[in-house]
Amino acid sequence: MRLPASGGAPQSMVIFLHGYGSNGDDLIGLAEYWRGALPDTVFLSPNAPEICPGAPDGYQWWGLSNLTPGGRAAGVRKPAAGLNAFIDAKLAEFGLDEARMALVGFSQGTMMALHVGPRRAQALAGIVGFSGMLADPDELTVEVVTRPPVLLIHGDADEVLPVASLARAKQGLEAAGLDVVTHVSPRLGHSIDEMGLRLGATFLAHRLSRPVAGT
Repeated sequence: MRLPASGGAPQSMVIFLHGYGSNGDDLIGLAEYWRGALPDTVFLSPNAPEICPGAPDGYQWWGLSNLTPGGRAAGVRKPAAGLNAFIDAKLAEFGLDEARMALVGFSQGTMMALHVGPRRAQALAGIVGFSGMLADPDELTVEVVTRPPVLLIHGDADEVLPVASLARAKQGLEAAGLDVVTHVSPRLGHSIDEMGLRLGATFLAHRLSRPVAGT
């Protein structure tokens, strides 16, 4: 799914990464809330690469047959090359570079964003992660290449990924040298609320409007 920049030729790009069993149509709706703050931004929301069993029209970044820490670390690595190829293709299509691009994930999509983003050769403008976790903290500390700023948002009533996942993700990211800002929404389950949308818009508007070095 794609929502073009409302101000003409895009000057920045946001890529949404959906959660397990969902699809690109799900998160592209967030773009409508953020277009006012990001008028020169093109929003993209691809489907994950695998059909999700038992979820009509749903996709997964990787299957959930192994829920151990090692299984998560292996799972998040599996689709990374394909996601990086997608990012490279879209940057080339719109004539942009990583300094004008952000990743926004939800749940399993957040895990993908936190895996791929810090391993890119050029630093992204930022990463926003809703209701997710850091799938491979030990690997990240030795594999980190760049350190984009990160905003993590989680509900304290999340029944899928407990809110403790946010603190662990912050700890792992900071151990790898990344700057992390967090917000916990009270009484929110595995979802995104109005405050999360506002914080995401403010973070992205600030990061994507920053001057590029050498301009």
